[in-house]
Amino acid sequence: MINPNHLEAWLAQEHIVRNALAAGVGPGVAQREQIADKTGLEVMQAMLRGELPFPTIAQTLDFTIVEVAPGQAIFQGTPGAAHLNPMGTVHGGWFATLLDSALGCAVHTKMASGQGYTTAELSVNIVRALTPKVQRVRAEGKVIHCGRQLATAEARLVGPDGTLYAHATTTCLVFEIPPQSTL
Repeated sequence: MINPNHLEAWLAQEHIVRNALAAGVGPGVAQREQIADKTGLEVMQAMLRGELPFPTIAQTLDFTIVEVAPGQAIFQGTPGAAHLNPMGTVHGGWFATLLDSALGCAVHTKMASGQGYTTAELSVNIVRALTPKVQRVRAEGKVIHCGRQLATAEARLVGPDGTLYAHATTTCLVFEIPPQSTL
């Protein structure tokens, strides 16, 4: 794993991932038949390689997933002027979306083929203001528990120097995806 305290390493990893995504299928939503036989981890890995579409919100809010492992997902974001609230700091919704993405994708990596999940609860604690002076931040999500019906995860939003900007938790409902109707 790349040392999270070095901006140069973060940027190099981001460059590799963005190139793979740009050379791949682009933004959008995967078709059911593309993911039907894959585990959640396999889906996330295929997305990182550009084989499956990545969510368009990543372009809208200038963040990208940079790493996945079983029970873990790391997103990297660039806080910019488009994300500022009237006070000149990054809007809490940007924090929440970046953290929710890391939390949800960490849970996604624990899904078996044929399983899905949805966020039931999201709690975000912003502990420090963020401005575009910070070139990148990382949302590092980790699963705490993944059972048959519920999954919980935690995430931290940190800068390249290790500064904590926010932390979050989620509870997700886990469910079986019904087979596609033949009608």
